[in-house]
Amino acid sequence: MELNENARVDTTQVEDRRGSGGGGGMGIPIPIGGGRGGIVGLIIAVLVALVGGGFGLNAATNGGGSDQGDNTSLEQKCSAQDALEQLDCRNTLYVNSIQAYWRTALPEVFGDQYKPSKTVFFSQNVSTGCGAADSGVGPFYCPADDLVYIDLTFYRLLADQLGAQGEFAQPYVLAHEYGHHVQDLLGTEAQMRRQQQRDPQNANTLSVKLELQADCYAGAWAKNATGTSDEQGQKIFKSITDQDIQQAIDTAEKIGDDAIQQRSGRPVNPDEFTHGTSEQRKQWFTKGFSTGDPKACDTFGAGQ
Repeated sequence: MELNENARVDTTQVEDRRGSGGGGGMGIPIPIGGGRGGIVGLIIAVLVALVGGGFGLNAATNGGGSDQGDNTSLEQKCSAQDALEQLDCRNTLYVNSIQAYWRTALPEVFGDQYKPSKTVFFSQNVSTGCGAADSGVGPFYCPADDLVYIDLTFYRLLADQLGAQGEFAQPYVLAHEYGHHVQDLLGTEAQMRRQQQRDPQNANTLSVKLELQADCYAGAWAKNATGTSDEQGQKIFKSITDQDIQQAIDTAEKIGDDAIQQRSGRPVNPDEFTHGTSEQRKQWFTKGFSTGDPKACDTFGAGQ
């Protein structure tokens, strides 16, 4: 993977809330791994978080609260010559590419206009429209405020403790979360929640279908990422290699429900799956990438 050093990093698509946090309103997010988390760096806490069970947020008892961050420092950092050497600037550029793709793809493929969503960088804990979250929940999308949330230290844990090595794991994670934003815009997420209420026995199965579709959407973005540009028409990626795509596939496999249950020393229990097996996650990311077509991502029409 080679990023274009001439591409402009658009920091307006990110809110930098690192160093702030607090309580928040109630709601249900769609994290890459649900569950009540602990501190990033404690493998058991993150394994629990990635397995699922509670949608990843600590319960909040009251509404309100706002941690609006100041983007000035990030803007200055990401306009410097060495911007692409900085983790947060690279991730901001990944967000730029993902949203540039959907800005074109959503109206072309589904006939709907794309509504941009910001990514919130936070550290340790954060207030969201879906409640108060901490770093242990992993990255997640909150449909209540239409924002993606991530503590960037998650990538270190992903590599060191879950074994998902490689730089391209990072844009895959972000593209998965923006897949949830697309589902929110299309009404897929709301429809799935209604189905869960009507058929609670199949709630986990429906959750798996939603997550696998987000993986497939991430694959469709990856196929088209080298065609994305900044506002001045500069390509964001110079190249994406087969090795990069393999890194994304490897990440998808490492965070499959069965792989995480095995790593935590628990027996594999399909009744607890919320995100899909390693093979399913690999299959659907690969389908999105091989076709480059989000319409091929109909996990809900694909049977069990």
